[in-house]
Amino acid sequence: MDLKRKADDSSALIAVKKTRTDLVVSGNDRKALIEGKPKAPARTSNLQSPIMLLTGHTGEVFCSKISPDGDIIASAGYDRAIYLWEVYGDCDNLAVIRGHTGPIIDLQFSPDGEYLHTCSTDKMVCTWDIETCTRIKKLKGHTTYVNSVCPARRGPQIIVSGSDDGTVKVWDVRRKAAVHTLQSGYQVLSVAFSDTSELVYSGGIDNDIKVWDLRKASSNPQTALQQRLSGHVDSVTGLCVSPDGSYLLSNSMDQTIKVWDIRPYAPTDRCIKVFTGHQHTYEKNLLRCCWSYDGHKVSAGSGDRFLHIWDVNSRKLLYKLPGHTGSVNDTHFHPTEPIIVSGSSDKTLYLGEIEQPRM
Repeated sequence: MDLKRKADDSSALIAVKKTRTDLVVSGNDRKALIEGKPKAPARTSNLQSPIMLLTGHTGEVFCSKISPDGDIIASAGYDRAIYLWEVYGDCDNLAVIRGHTGPIIDLQFSPDGEYLHTCSTDKMVCTWDIETCTRIKKLKGHTTYVNSVCPARRGPQIIVSGSDDGTVKVWDVRRKAAVHTLQSGYQVLSVAFSDTSELVYSGGIDNDIKVWDLRKASSNPQTALQQRLSGHVDSVTGLCVSPDGSYLLSNSMDQTIKVWDIRPYAPTDRCIKVFTGHQHTYEKNLLRCCWSYDGHKVSAGSGDRFLHIWDVNSRKLLYKLPGHTGSVNDTHFHPTEPIIVSGSSDKTLYLGEIEQPRM
């Protein structure tokens, strides 16, 4: 069943009132209801329906994330607006936040869930207060499109960003200017912090994943590049560190997703798993990737309009879920329940429940 919601976005900040819901019932379920014998699959989450369709964006959705407490979805894209949605109930649109002057390419919640960090083609990295829906920081320094942003998991309030200007910048939200600027030499499409926030990972059009040591960057940025993880043969568009901090997931335009062992003293060949099945199409969108909250599954965006989910241990493709009519650009797992959200170029988001991992 799909529960469709549409948001009104006629002003800069809108709290949208609840409207009528359209309940879509499949042919088999309709027949069962007529016969007085409703049948439905076993539920595995607290969603109102196994599948929820969220509509309201007026352009392609490039990024979609679930908050650390699991109660809010944030999405953004070509229409330059950040949409906040409830995860449960009718999945009401809570607010539409405006402020960027270009399409929003990436967004991330802070670890405590109180803030949102966004980056855009307007060359800016911004921080937003979730409770008041206001911008509290506007970080300037990149000279062209900013493709990726990521906050540190712990420690000081620092975030990292990667841009088409070939730089990786590390920001302290208490300051106006970047505290570190790392020269990648090529367009940077994705960035991520290590679990301890001492290392930064960046991927771009040179196909390599670069590992930067921020402790060395403090004294001499020229020596900050610690290692290169080579193996992809096309641009790296998504990076994500596993929940336990031991592994790095990467999505590439070479049609593969790789898992890298980033633990200290790991073997020289750090690529330990490869997943295939998804596609990067002619659109060349920056398709992201993510881990499930327990580290048992991974998912990634795909240009073939399907949502792909793999089992990490067996490398088996568990789900290839239809529904979207455009490229699936971003996916994100719920932090505690078997729920996943996907954002697409078809201007919609799907929120759906998946089975618990098999024991």
